[in-house]
Amino acid sequence: MKRISIVDLPEDLVVEIISRVPALSLVGLRSTCKKSNALINDESLAKKHYTNAPRQSLIIMLIASRVYLVSVDLHKIDNNKVKITTQFSLKDPLYDSFKEVDIRNIFHCDGLLLCTTRDNRLVVWNPCLRETKWIRPRSFYYKTFDIFALGKSSCNKYKILRMDQFNHTCPVFLDYEIYDFTSNLWRVGGKITSEWFIPRWSDRGMYVNGNTYWLASTKDIMSDIFLLGFDFSTEKFTKVSLPGDQLSYHVVSLSVTREDPKICMIARRSIIQVHDVDVWIATKIESNGAASWSKFLSIDLANCCKLSCFGTGMNVLVDQENKVLVCPGKNGMSKFFVHVVGEDKCIQVDHHDAKSICSLVISYVPTLVQIQQGS
Repeated sequence: MKRISIVDLPEDLVVEIISRVPALSLVGLRSTCKKSNALINDESLAKKHYTNAPRQSLIIMLIASRVYLVSVDLHKIDNNKVKITTQFSLKDPLYDSFKEVDIRNIFHCDGLLLCTTRDNRLVVWNPCLRETKWIRPRSFYYKTFDIFALGKSSCNKYKILRMDQFNHTCPVFLDYEIYDFTSNLWRVGGKITSEWFIPRWSDRGMYVNGNTYWLASTKDIMSDIFLLGFDFSTEKFTKVSLPGDQLSYHVVSLSVTREDPKICMIARRSIIQVHDVDVWIATKIESNGAASWSKFLSIDLANCCKLSCFGTGMNVLVDQENKVLVCPGKNGMSKFFVHVVGEDKCIQVDHHDAKSICSLVISYVPTLVQIQQGS
């Protein structure tokens, strides 16, 4: 595997990486290369590193099955246009090394991406270092509706969870298995008679501090929704309590905060009040599933923009520092590319390519952690 020097990385990534390095460690970087030295001496970087000036948000967008890095200044978006700075290139090592891989979905964990492809393959990817690890299935192939999650145990060992549900509309059976990077092997987790299931609109889990979370149900697709967690250290599922009276709101989707990641729940106040949206943040989750929640943001979409409502399972990115939500616009409800909405803010963002469709937004923090290749 070819190692990547800092000089090979896009400038946005270099700035973000250096801005997160402790000040004393920057001395060692000064002799690395002219590019890093120039960036360290850059005034804007100094402000990032030594003051509390807000950073721009580095966001990954999935556009037409390709992964793009976007730098978004949520305080000012020039001419309401998204500026795409870099396309992360994922080549196909199996069929054509010059062909780009078509990506179906992305799961983010500490700067590493777990990607499912349109032809039902699985790859772990560090786009910052341009490292990949293609994960072979235990049996003959992966299924289109398999549910995956990438996580990390308390001893910093990365693992992959794969779930195969026998029904996506009611509880029946569940097969699950766990991939260990140190052995390069899947091992069977078990086959259980499940009292719950994960609807298809909620199958992209959110990773926070060793756990991945989904919205799950015990009865049918739209009722008795609860928060399901999987702990990668104990390798056990846990039912987590949701805030307040669940009859008083309609859960729409899950998200995480950008800095100091915490799990978030986005909910409409009722099925009728589709314009009124609340964002809750889990301030504490106990190992037994008890959780403390705080209402972070309330938005009246009818007053702030033409986005009529948040659809069930809608992808939403929560920016806690700027008190806004970022969500794809072209989902059947809007002609715009991306929406940035808050209590008193609504920016309807377009893109220079009018035909572009953004299907996923993910907050991204680059990492220099190398993917464990195993023995």
